[in-house]
Amino acid sequence: MKPFTMHVLKDKRAGGKLYLNLRHHSKKYRKRYGSNTGSVKGIPNRVDIDERPPVANQRERLGDWEADTMIGKGQKGAMVTLDERKSKLRLAFPVANKTAEAVTGSIIALLGGFKDWVHTLTFDNGKEFAKHEQVAQAIECKTYFAKPYHSWERVQNENANGLLRQYFPKAMGLLDVTTRQVFEAVHKLNNRPRKCLGFKTPYEVFHELSGMDAEKLVGYALIT
Repeated sequence: MKPFTMHVLKDKRAGGKLYLNLRHHSKKYRKRYGSNTGSVKGIPNRVDIDERPPVANQRERLGDWEADTMIGKGQKGAMVTLDERKSKLRLAFPVANKTAEAVTGSIIALLGGFKDWVHTLTFDNGKEFAKHEQVAQAIECKTYFAKPYHSWERVQNENANGLLRQYFPKAMGLLDVTTRQVFEAVHKLNNRPRKCLGFKTPYEVFHELSGMDAEKLVGYALIT
């Protein structure tokens, strides 16, 4: 226990009120991460990430993707985000709301040109991914779900969302964001050299491993 914490607790036992300045002074704090108590209701035939093949876990091949949604301020608008785990290639598409229908349609549209390079797709447990079986059928891939509150199981997507927030901060509503604006931001991220890629860009790595010009595919998917 840290000295400051010990001091506060000692003061409280002596009748002091230092503890009132703590963030959680009025209630017990319960860690949510690492818990398996999160709800996964409303997601039929959900397959746990434990069933995902080891090759996907180890980033040994191209074609294992992570999916999420970004929400605008005041729940106004949303954005579907997809990330390929090995190349760090990012795709994104704005939607008016994060209904399962809107999100499913966006994922299928984004990945349509990449079908040959989609083996698995891993989601969080949001109900917007309830129609994952439609995605699996359309893209011909396997779908998996991270454990509730285990955001590190989709760390690539979580980190990339943080980068995209540089262009669309949390204080910003997303309802009026255009497809072209999203394309421009995604293009900048995919064209940014990464230390983890040997200072190559996601575009370059994806092309080296697949022979495909992802830049053209990303642009086509986002502006049509």
